[in-house]
Amino acid sequence: MTSAAGRSPVTWASSPCASVPRWPADGSASPRPGATAASSSTGSLTARRACRLRPEPTPITVLLVEDHRLVAEGLAGMLNATDDIRVVGIAATAADAVRLSALEQPAVVVMDSHLPDSAGADIAGRIREGQPTVALVFLSADESEAAMIAAVRAGACAYLSKSRATADVADAVRRAAEGEMLIPAAQLARLLARSHEMALDDDERRRLLDSLTRREKEVLALMAEGLDNRAIAADLGIGFTTVRGHVQNILEKLDAHSKLEALACAARYALLDAA
Repeated sequence: MTSAAGRSPVTWASSPCASVPRWPADGSASPRPGATAASSSTGSLTARRACRLRPEPTPITVLLVEDHRLVAEGLAGMLNATDDIRVVGIAATAADAVRLSALEQPAVVVMDSHLPDSAGADIAGRIREGQPTVALVFLSADESEAAMIAAVRAGACAYLSKSRATADVADAVRRAAEGEMLIPAAQLARLLARSHEMALDDDERRRLLDSLTRREKEVLALMAEGLDNRAIAADLGIGFTTVRGHVQNILEKLDAHSKLEALACAARYALLDAA
């Protein structure tokens, strides 16, 4: 398999269950066809200056957790073909997922909700033990409420059906890396409704409500409408960085790892009714 245009070919390191793609350690790219040593020193200097002025952005690193090899390698090829995403490993078992996550420290883990040896939500919990800030994107054929709620409770940023277009996966990876969520509107509505049915005690509800500021409640309500941070900033007339700060405070106060998990908690304690 080869990389996206402009990069060196990917080399594959063996793993007990899957092949792990790795880019050359020095980050070098293949030379352009026709390039020779006869380039002038002025041209070389200009090129070096251009490189300093336009540094390549750091790619979003992704670990794929998928036991169907053809699916995994297809996803890896699609994601590696983008300019801003790089797959650093493929795991087919829970043990490999935990090991590779600890080794590679990916920004995002894209995972199935079911593996032969463990449920995706359980794997997510084990991954988070070693990497608490990792973003989790679930990609599954199981569209049941139980599977979705389990994923959200595990801290998922996104829950997508495998029937979705592959372009949606790349978008989900980018949004997850930015701390955003991605879930179809109908599924979000089902999640909030189901969580509301599981409402817990009033004392805890009051404690959580009192912990949130007025602005945080406004941000939480807009999150429930599916708005991302930039849209929330525009709606409230405040800065994007300010919104990110409010979101982080909400996650900490609700003991959540993602926006989706925070919304599930908010619905469970009927916090959205008071927002």
